[in-house]
Amino acid sequence: MAILLLSLPLHPPIPPKNPKPTAPKFTPPQPTIALTDSTTSKRRFILKSTSLFLISLTTQQYPVAHSSPEASAPPRPSLSGIANTKSWFQFFGDGFAIRVPPQFQDVSEPEDYNTGLSLYGDKVKPKAFAARFASPDGYEVVSVVIRPSNSLKITFLEAKDITDLGSLKEAAKIFIPVGSTVYSARTIKIKEEEGFRTYYFYEFGIQEQHAALVAAVNGGKTYIAGATAPQSKWNDDGVKLRSAAISMTVL
Repeated sequence: MAILLLSLPLHPPIPPKNPKPTAPKFTPPQPTIALTDSTTSKRRFILKSTSLFLISLTTQQYPVAHSSPEASAPPRPSLSGIANTKSWFQFFGDGFAIRVPPQFQDVSEPEDYNTGLSLYGDKVKPKAFAARFASPDGYEVVSVVIRPSNSLKITFLEAKDITDLGSLKEAAKIFIPVGSTVYSARTIKIKEEEGFRTYYFYEFGIQEQHAALVAAVNGGKTYIAGATAPQSKWNDDGVKLRSAAISMTVL
């Protein structure tokens, strides 16, 4: 809640004993200073910046994903650095499920209940996030984004598996921004009733941010789970965030 403070003197001035008549002096009005809750404002800024970072990974195609040799890369992570997430809350979304780290809060935008009341012919604006959770301080974010597969790569047939978007290396051009330092890229196969489903896993850093990303395809839609945090935070919570991203399953 904003607190409004006025610049007022602490004590009233003491008039002189023998005042001399002088012309009235114009005193400009003192400015008002509005102070806001700095903690809340900072958290919203961090959350918005991190969210925009994840959206930027999926709203445009990147020509080539580069690895910056001059950057000081942390030790190459392996999928052995994964926590057991079975005790975590499991969120079920539209066609997917994902485990949420303890103490993370749901920060998804509220549903627009007026969307269904739009005039005939109006194009419904897609949701930016299918799910979004953040740590109490807002620095660490776990999000899920759903995009039509043909918006990421032009295909004549409906994509049914992530391999329809290309190999692990080819698909990196879609998911990893130029200038990133790539720490890990792996293919994960999960056994299902009708066979195996392929997931692509990428871990990379860019602009002091560290991210783990998992992507899969089902029914012409690409499901992307991302966990992001500043590099300084990742050093302590990287296993937890990586585990959250890898926990996404397509239903």
